[in-house]
Formats: sequence, C-alpha cells, structure tokens
Amino acid sequence: MSVILSVAKDEWRYWNRSKLAISIIIIAAFMTIASVIVTSESVNEAYEVREHLQEHADKAFVEQPDRHPHRMVHYGHYVFRTPPPLGAIDPGVDAYTGTSIFLEGHRQNTAMFAEQRQSNGLTRFSNLTPAFVMQVIVPLLLILVGYGVISRERESGTLTFIVAQGVSARLVLLGKFFALLLAGILVILPLVAACILAVLQGESVLAVSVFLGVHLFYIIVWCSIILIISAYSQKNSTSFVTLISLWVLLCLLIPRIASSTASAIVASPSKLEADFDVLQELRKLGDGHNASDPAFTQLKKSLLVQYGVDTLEALPVNFRGVVAQASEKELTEVLNQFAEKRMQEELMQAQIARQFGWLTPTLALRTLSMLLAGTNLETHHRFLREAENIRFEFVQGLNKVQAEILSYTDDVNRSQSQENAQKARVDASHWQLLENFTFTPSDASLRINNSLSPLMQLLCWMVALFFMLAKTRRALQ
Repeated sequence: MSVILSVAKDEWRYWNRSKLAISIIIIAAFMTIASVIVTSESVNEAYEVREHLQEHADKAFVEQPDRHPHRMVHYGHYVFRTPPPLGAIDPGVDAYTGTSIFLEGHRQNTAMFAEQRQSNGLTRFSNLTPAFVMQVIVPLLLILVGYGVISRERESGTLTFIVAQGVSARLVLLGKFFALLLAGILVILPLVAACILAVLQGESVLAVSVFLGVHLFYIIVWCSIILIISAYSQKNSTSFVTLISLWVLLCLLIPRIASSTASAIVASPSKLEADFDVLQELRKLGDGHNASDPAFTQLKKSLLVQYGVDTLEALPVNFRGVVAQASEKELTEVLNQFAEKRMQEELMQAQIARQFGWLTPTLALRTLSMLLAGTNLETHHRFLREAENIRFEFVQGLNKVQAEILSYTDDVNRSQSQENAQKARVDASHWQLLENFTFTPSDASLRINNSLSPLMQLLCWMVALFFMLAKTRRALQ
C-alpha cells in the first residue's frame, strides 16, 4: 500500500509543479460549485414562485362571484409542478416539457413555460447545470489533467526505470489510478454539499446516497479510460488526441445519435397533425353546448323514460347539465386515448435512446441522474395524468352543479333578459370543489428500482474497464 501511495503522491507533486493540472482541477471544482449555486437558486426561486402561483390560482377560482356553472368551466384553473429537491442538480426534462398546465373544459392543454422554450439557441448553452458539468465537462477536465499519467513516464524513460527498481506494473497502475480518482473526488465534493441540502429539503437519504454513488462510479469509469489509453500510448500527444476523440464520441456524438435514432425508429406526428386527428374524432361526438344535437336524442329519451315524464321541463334535473356531463365524459375518453398514445411514443423513444447507455457511460449516467432526481420523462407523464384527473373532476363537478342546482327553464331562458341571466347564476359556494394539487416525486425505492437498467449499464462499463486494466499491466512491462 505504501508503494501505491508513493506513486499517487509523486503524480500529485508533478501536477503541483506543472501548475496547469492544479489550475484545471481548481477550475473544475469552481465550475461545479458555480453550477450548484446558480441552479439551486434558480430551482428554489421556481419552487417559491410556483407555490405562490398555485395558492393564488386556487384562491382566485373559489373566490369567483355567482356565475352560470358553465362559465366557470371555461374560466378554468392552473396547476403547477414544483421542482423536486434533486432538481437543483439535474433539472432533467423539466426545462423542456413545461411545469404548469391550464385546465379547462372540452380540451387538454399541454404543459407551458418551459425554460428552454423561452430561450434562443445560443442561451441554451449558458445553462450549465451540475448534471451537465458532471456528465460532460468533468471527463474533459480529467483528461486534460491525466492524459499523460503513464505516457509521460514512458516518453521520458522514467517508466522503465521505475519497473527496473522492482515496482510492479500493477502497483504503478493502482497508484496512478488513485491519483486520478482523488482529483475526480475533489471535483464532486460540491455535489455532496448540494445533496445534503436536498436531504434537508425533504429528499430521501437513500435516493441521495445512490445518486452520489452513481456519480462516483462515473468518475471511476473515466479514470479507468484515461489510465488505459495513457498506458497503451507511446507518446503524450497520442494519448491526448485519442482521449479527446473518445470524449467527443462518448459525451457528444453518441448521445446525439441516440436521440436521432430514437426519433427515426419511433416516428411521431407533428402537433398540427395530431391536432387534426383529434378534431376529426371529436367531430363524431355531439356538441355539448347544444342540447338539441341529434347525438343526444337517445339520452333525452332514456331520461324521460327513467323519470316517467313527457317534457324536459318536467325532469328533476337540468337536461343541459346532463348533456354537458355526458359530452365531457366522451370527449375526455377520446382526448385521453390520443394523450396516452403520444406519451407511449415518447416513452418508446426514450427507452430506445437509453439503450445507447451500453455504448457510452455518459448516457447511462444521464438516465440514472434523471430517474433518481425525479425529473425524468415518466415523472412528467405522471404530472400530465394527475393534472388531467383534476381537470376532469372539477369540470364534471361544475356540470353536476348545472344539472342538479340550476333549473332547465332558467338555463334555457337566461339570454332573454338581464333578470333571467341573474336567475341562471348559482351561488359561489358551489366553487368549493377543487382538490388541493401537490405534485411530489415518486417514492425513493420506486425511483431506485426504475434505475436498475441504466445502473447495470454503468456497472458493466466498470467491470469491463477493470478487466482491461488488469490486461494493461503487460503494456508496462
């Protein structure tokens, strides 16, 4: 062990003398710290703003004056998704999918106010989140520090001298590896502080521990890659060029290829095409605003028979409200079919892209990071489904008020005079039907269980590289 520590210390002494390596390590740590601080402030501000807006939206809805129930259906309501604690490290898909939805009758709106949708192409690159720094920038900086750990010794002739002194190749490799690993650990220390803050904000200790663990695995993977390439390179320049090429391939090209491949394999219609398809299906349904629509003839007959009356005025319920309930139910079923189809297409694309984690550890870590943080695509889909449940329940609640509280006669005659319009309004106390909407991340154990596949990818990278490191000893002899 003393030999391994001596080799590691010697490497650090060299880095300290060169100044460049130490400067790179300091820059890497500073970038991590800066990204953690900036992203944390942004996420905390977003959390407070969305909490405030949700309270304001709830209050504004229930404080509406006496109105016709269907006016409230179109008045609508907002729901907001607050960021999870680990979202300060990895915002995931939240920056692209939107975090708020306007809920109203007769339609499903998409999530709005995505940060990246509000920015142009240049400003997107200015958002250096801790996740991006760890996944892309840190490997590059580790390469700049350690590309010559072995090739430098070989090129200067000191490697032959070290081996001739009786130091085994295995001990040399281990010493260099621990020197590189220490540099990587120094870089991710700010990440530890951010994770502790996430725990204080309510995140599970188990989820945070696994989150830090997979980032440590990623550092180990890149330290192994750097050491292997440097050991097999005869010159520093060869090692540097090879490692930079690998960084471009693994961190930039393959993730991009993964996204393009997924989109090509699972093609999805454009929003305009999807909207036309939805409208085409909705035309087959009756117009819920028109109780005389032929689509509701059978409903009218069944109600008259059920209550044993001959006219709509004699019904104990408001036929217009009943039509609104039936129409909204049918319309929602159609909308949900299209929504589920779209979400399944998105999920299939994501699953295909995630398989490229077998080709690059960067994509494996990216998937792991979002799954553990609760900022992945599946969580966004759950937000959409929960928001839709709220929408359907409050719209149907208002339709029920129209059917049971407002008389059919008053409803039909409300446009004839101001006095009749007043009669067609119901008391504002009936707006107290909204459920408090609070979106929380999935349980930590469920998130970890969903992360097993990309975790296996990262572990396979580690095992394969350790096996290659064992074979690398021959290159030093």
